[in-house]
Amino acid sequence: MNNISVYKKLIKIDWLLVLLLVTLVSIGCLALYSAADADWNPWAVRHFQRSIIGFFIAVFIALIDIKLIYRFAWIPLIISIFMLLLLYFVSDQSVNRWLDLGFIKLQPSELAKISLILALARYFHDIQIRDYGKISYSIVAIIISLPVVILTLIQPDLGTAVMQILLIGSLVFLAGLRVWFLILFFGIFTASLPFLWLNLHDYQKQRILTHLDPSTDALGAGYHINQSKIALGSGGVFGKGFLQGSQSHLDFLPEKQTDFIFTMIGEEFGLAGSLFVLMIFVLIMLYTYMISFLQSSQFGRLVCSGIVFMLFSYVFVNIGMVSGMLPVVGAPLPLISYGGSSMLTIFISFGIVLSASIHRFDKLETRERY
Repeated sequence: MNNISVYKKLIKIDWLLVLLLVTLVSIGCLALYSAADADWNPWAVRHFQRSIIGFFIAVFIALIDIKLIYRFAWIPLIISIFMLLLLYFVSDQSVNRWLDLGFIKLQPSELAKISLILALARYFHDIQIRDYGKISYSIVAIIISLPVVILTLIQPDLGTAVMQILLIGSLVFLAGLRVWFLILFFGIFTASLPFLWLNLHDYQKQRILTHLDPSTDALGAGYHINQSKIALGSGGVFGKGFLQGSQSHLDFLPEKQTDFIFTMIGEEFGLAGSLFVLMIFVLIMLYTYMISFLQSSQFGRLVCSGIVFMLFSYVFVNIGMVSGMLPVVGAPLPLISYGGSSMLTIFISFGIVLSASIHRFDKLETRERY
């Protein structure tokens, strides 16, 4: 890659998309500043530092030819499976979710989402057009994804595993799966719910029961969601003002720097502030979906579309969780919540989107396996 080509690619980067991502990071820094009671430490500073690193990672990936990303699309999946397996050798805790590499702690199940997108996009790209939608190919795609989902489930991390399953389902559907097969799959899933319930951990069952009726344990498992609803409701239309949220600053609101940061934004900036944040997410998703339509390859289309759905699942689960529509599962709000793994996943993902946008007219050779 010579200097001229790098310069041309830098010019071609969708800087509007980068600006939208930077806007979310800025909102996150201000929210974390407020969460720490008007102090940049300990969260806002590290959030900003991580975002700078993530930004350079995204730009570096954007400069990589999409053909090279396509060629090595299987490698991230292999690495993800290896890291998920490694958790059981380096941790003696009952919950194995974090891999401590010394200089950084990673959550492999988060990074595995983008590896699933790349691997399945490569898999479906290599299938001939006449075979799109055939059940046999869809089943193979599911089998390829199973190691990641199973290793995530036994951590245990049910919330992330469910998001992975939905992500796999969306990619299989986008690759041309017939609607009737999805209906059949939904029927099988519904019929298996009693079996799944019996195999849930006690705390997972408690989360679901608390979601259905938070008043059953208002000071225990239902405390988080009750305080979240109070904070959201008290914000009104325009909020109480920056640094003026009583629920968050009097420590009634738990995990305000991570899972419940959207609640704090809603309390301080009200419905208007919440809608502004949602608008930024919607613009990013629409812009990325537009990039997916411009792709000349199935690989590029599926990668961009999968990343859109991944971002949507993050936002939907987090906001549904803090508003009481979904059980509390520990899902961060991308680029706003404090957390390195989710931020790294998002920046890597959109680095790939930027690369796909720059090389959207490039033709990828289909490698037939059958």
